[in-house]
Amino acid sequence: MASRIEDYALLGDLETAALVARDGTIDWMCLPRFDSDACFAALLGERGNGRWTLGPTATVVSTHRRYRGPSLVLDTELSTATGTVVITDAMPVRDEAPRVIRIVECRAGTVEIETRLAARFGYGDHRPWARPEGAGAGPAGDARIEITSAPDALSLWCERPLALESGDAVSRFTLRAGESVAFTLAWHPAHEAAPERGDPRAAVARTVAWWQAWADRCTYRGPWRHEVVRSLVTLKALTYAPTGGIVAAPTTSLPEQIGGVRNWDYRYCWLRDTTLTLTALLDAGYHTEARAFAGWLERAARGEPERVQIMYAVTGEPRLTEIELPWLSGYEGSKPVRIGNAASEQLQLDVYGELADCFHQARVRGVALGAEVWAFERVLVEHLETVWQRPDRGIWEVRGDEQPFTFSKIMAWVAFERMIKDAEAGSLDGPIERWKRVRDQIHADVCAHGFDAKRGTFTQVYGKPALDASLLLIAQLGFLPASDPRVAGTVAAIRADLLHDGLVRRYDTTGELDGLPPGEGVFLACSFWLADAMDLAGDREGARRYFEQLLALCNDVGLLSEQYDPPSHRLVGNFPQAFTHLALIRTAIRLGAAASPTPDEQPAVDRSKA
Repeated sequence: MASRIEDYALLGDLETAALVARDGTIDWMCLPRFDSDACFAALLGERGNGRWTLGPTATVVSTHRRYRGPSLVLDTELSTATGTVVITDAMPVRDEAPRVIRIVECRAGTVEIETRLAARFGYGDHRPWARPEGAGAGPAGDARIEITSAPDALSLWCERPLALESGDAVSRFTLRAGESVAFTLAWHPAHEAAPERGDPRAAVARTVAWWQAWADRCTYRGPWRHEVVRSLVTLKALTYAPTGGIVAAPTTSLPEQIGGVRNWDYRYCWLRDTTLTLTALLDAGYHTEARAFAGWLERAARGEPERVQIMYAVTGEPRLTEIELPWLSGYEGSKPVRIGNAASEQLQLDVYGELADCFHQARVRGVALGAEVWAFERVLVEHLETVWQRPDRGIWEVRGDEQPFTFSKIMAWVAFERMIKDAEAGSLDGPIERWKRVRDQIHADVCAHGFDAKRGTFTQVYGKPALDASLLLIAQLGFLPASDPRVAGTVAAIRADLLHDGLVRRYDTTGELDGLPPGEGVFLACSFWLADAMDLAGDREGARRYFEQLLALCNDVGLLSEQYDPPSHRLVGNFPQAFTHLALIRTAIRLGAAASPTPDEQPAVDRSKA
């Protein structure tokens, strides 16, 4: 059985990622990019679906691990009755080929070590062909095994002899204090020659230095700098460097409820996540990355406005056909395991507001956007003018029928509001007066149909009583001020109905809204939104205390998944989750700043009573 989700750490090279458990096992890795087939898929199945173990043969009595500074180089210390070793894991920032470097060093005593690399391509379905390529071993690392299953190939180098056992690469050796052994695993197309091994120890040092230099550019100096930097590094690690897109998570099908069916593929780029990432990076001083994200957004969504998708592949491909993998038993029996994502075909009207807000935030923070971006935005908002009244499937991508989601309408308002602001501030051309009329019409519509006057709260769907945690963002978005009784009533209702052990659920899943069996964890991003709402309402100290409670949910290396299960005290959902870390960054920056709203949080004019 795979480890607990919170027991994994992340490795990444800005094009793909791997998950390493506390015992030194790599249970998940897709090559050569995030959404490629996994060659280690034990995370979602059994040992026979592919993994790479490395560690002492004797019982481990204590485990400690940490990243080296702000890097993604991981040190895992494992102690036995006879000695202590440290496993250093790294994925150097991509150059010639994707690589994983593992160095095991004995720090005290004597420890017998065993490693077994069991590669299974095709998400654990294909047992590859393996052959030795070097008979000896030594400092040059000339013991090598080639592992092939077209179109993929792996080369494994080791400074000790390697053997093949049932197709797995195996090595056993004893280390004494001061001794170390390095492994290098590199992917290459099966029809091409293997890349050069290189110097693994030098590569680790370069990787630490690269991440340190990147983290040093962070301009945030508030009280939670360590947590913010770790979250920023995580976002950077989830970036596909060739295009600037960011995946929602490096995993698929980690369940939102253990044993449940809410298991989705998050290895794609959501426009929503990318817009929020851009803002977080700008606020932390990363303008170069923000421009790359803006470029990815504009390229990916360019084309017919009615065909804009909510998500794309890392290189912009629109087809993300969803299928199930029956040979994988699922994480702790949570089936089905899915690849692809049918939500890519949904209508989600909020994405138009996210796009407009993204480009607006970039302009406000001094990022120069060309005329073609404004032309693109105009086409999108002109299309939105004709469709904003349609029902959709909302921010949570429900699999049930389309509904008139209140938050979707609010984000349609955001789209027109931001376009008006940009046009007026930057002398950009556009039918401003017409946009104002549409903006005011949407605002009045939301206040008339999305607000339950009897309960004093905005609701998830027009005319229905259910609540939705996305409505915690109303004041942040500037739709209404935090002081408005309708906003205060919404926050109070969400706290009364959607909290579980003090954490926020997205909505009540026991209804028929999302077309799925009920049950999921609390949604961590929504919990950070509650801290933001508390702060905007004037309860800064309460917001800070609540934020500190949320930070305590991070695992030992500072990572968070999508959701949390209070009864079992476990992280659930895909991991690590960009959306969660984005929310953490934004809340930390807000609470660490002076107690004043940003320009887009100034009270909006309430046109519902006009």
